[in-house]
Order: sequence, then structure tokens, then C-alpha cells
Amino acid sequence: MQYWLIKSEPTEISIDDLAKFPKQTVEWFGVRNYQARNFMRDSMHSGDLVLFWHSSCKEPGIYGIVKVIGAAHPDSHQFDLNSEYYDPTSTRENPRWWCVDIKLVQKTKYIAIQKLRDYLELANLQVLQKGNRLSVSKVSKAEWEFIVTLLDLK
Repeated sequence: MQYWLIKSEPTEISIDDLAKFPKQTVEWFGVRNYQARNFMRDSMHSGDLVLFWHSSCKEPGIYGIVKVIGAAHPDSHQFDLNSEYYDPTSTRENPRWWCVDIKLVQKTKYIAIQKLRDYLELANLQVLQKGNRLSVSKVSKAEWEFIVTLLDLK
């Protein structure tokens, strides 16, 4: 089991949107950063748990927990001519962009980025690092367990 954090602008997909989707699942599409893509393609596995983070909004922070369901696969939006994530250099035979499917585990209480910065236990959490823009990042087991206590989850 590994732990992750994924960021989404709530105008793209919010935790509330995910809760309304059929089966509360979605393809985690549109990631166009090679390191984040590599995490999904090479390191994320079915059953891994993920913090759902709202970014580029008035109140960035943790809003829920999701899990990876299934193996990584090519991001279908890269082939869609009408998608803002269309990539004309990517082919079905040689896809450039990969993604995973996620399923809502639980919408949680909101924890603000400023509150997370108050804890020494989270000093190395990648999302809190200056200049971090990565939309998919690793979370250590110790960081995960500490955050779960903040969320009042068992």
C-alpha cells in the first residue's frame, strides 16, 4: 500500500462532483506533467489511498480520501479532438499521457493548507514545499497516519 495526494481545481472536478459521479469514480485525466504522469503510470496501484486536494481556489487543502481502482491506462482525453487535453503528438499505439481511475472513499472535513503548515510532522509533505506545483505527489506512511488523525478518522 502506498499513499498519494492528487490536486484538482474545484472548477474542474471537486470532491462534491466526484460524489455525484456514477459509482463515484472518475478517470484522473488531464495531468500534463511528466513526473506526475510517471507516478500514475509506474508507481500507483489498485488499492493505494489518496488525499483529494482542491488547488487554485480560495480555500486550498484536503477535502477527502479516494483510492486507486485498477491499473494505469492511457488518458482518453489526449485522443479527443474536442478536449482541452488533446495531444496531437500522442497516438493510441504510443500514448504519451497515462492516468488512473479513482473512487471516492470518503469526503472529509476540510483541512486548510495553512493548518497543515503548523505541524512539524508534515514539514516534508511535498504539497507544502515552496514552489510545489505537482498535481500528483507521494505521501509517506507517517504523514498519512498523522493526517488521518487530523481528519479524526480511524
